[in-house]
Amino acid sequence: MKRILPGIAVTFMVFGCKKQAGNTTSQRNLPSNIDTVTTAMVINANMAQQTIYGFGGADIIDWTGDLTTSQRDSAFSPINGIGLSIVRVRVPVDSAEFTQAKATIDACKSYGGLAIASVWSAPAYMKTNDSTSGGTIKTDSYSDFATYMKDFNKAVGGLAAISPTNEPNIKVSYESMEMTSSQVADFVAAEGDSCGAPIMAPEPFNMDENYINTYLSNPAAKSKTAFIAGHIYGVTPYNLSADKPVWMTEHYINSNLSGNDWTNAMNVAKEINDCMDAGWGAYIWWYIRRSYGPISENGTIQKLGYIMAQYARYIRPGYRKITCTENPSAGLYATAYKSGSRIVVVIINQKSSGIYLPLNLTGETVSALNSYTTTSSSDLVADSISIQGSAFGTTLPAMSVTTLVSK
Repeated sequence: MKRILPGIAVTFMVFGCKKQAGNTTSQRNLPSNIDTVTTAMVINANMAQQTIYGFGGADIIDWTGDLTTSQRDSAFSPINGIGLSIVRVRVPVDSAEFTQAKATIDACKSYGGLAIASVWSAPAYMKTNDSTSGGTIKTDSYSDFATYMKDFNKAVGGLAAISPTNEPNIKVSYESMEMTSSQVADFVAAEGDSCGAPIMAPEPFNMDENYINTYLSNPAAKSKTAFIAGHIYGVTPYNLSADKPVWMTEHYINSNLSGNDWTNAMNVAKEINDCMDAGWGAYIWWYIRRSYGPISENGTIQKLGYIMAQYARYIRPGYRKITCTENPSAGLYATAYKSGSRIVVVIINQKSSGIYLPLNLTGETVSALNSYTTTSSSDLVADSISIQGSAFGTTLPAMSVTTLVSK
């Protein structure tokens, strides 16, 4: 199993002039197959944007089984693992199962992460069709349903947020509830402050803007909602004017492909980048352990996991996104973040060739950075960059993701 271990010898990528001192004109030894961006990418540490709550995945025990102790470390440790800082769990329809996810929730929290939960269905007796598939919550069961969620929150030791409805705008044959945005809003307006944890809602399957806006048009529901949540099946991330933090709480790309498929992993990198650029504060994959997930069924961290680690390990809960040149050159995409004086920059190179990128940082003084790069053949390879002044540069391998972290 590939592991990311503390204290290992640092491996340096040789691209002629990876370490840059002074300004970006120090490129004289670059190999001929390395292109150079002519205009510097600008990072402005003074221009703060949304708060980042984290990057995570789901652990749905009744459907996939729980993570093992070692798999929890691989998932949540920012030193030895991916560094996922959010675990999403399901509120069971049987209260006897309330504590089944507690060990995984506790593990995520122990590494500085947080836990969130979604309801796929209220217990059948609280619903209009007396079934855990389809139907809606009976209005005279609102209080009982809120108490049910509150009891779950207490059983697992406290959640950062809870959703009363998972994908209520789609009809499916499995555990579910079919609810209009107004129906979800009616419940939250009545009982949103009685559910034991902050409300994230309405969690439509396709981040439907009309559905969300209709939900928010209920002023009581809006006031009792802490986070706007949704999934991005079939939709590109977009800027949502919601006056609330926006979280992307579920998605996966192509379950027919292994989590080690490099093209697919690079597509996920771009998707995370786009969610952050849309102003969203969380990105949560579907199953943590799955053939197409960040961790394989046998517990090995896959390429998808290393891609998520490029963000999750270094951008921890509470960081703020800051402005930067989002598309410094064709095929290059970047986002930047800050916590205190620490700067983190994540750059995706979709080009089939390596490229030298000059950068310019304003609003913060940094003397050196560590860099970590994942390619199709290497994982989180470490290097360092020295800086004099505000200008520096880095070489990005072909089809790669690189994270720069100030020391």
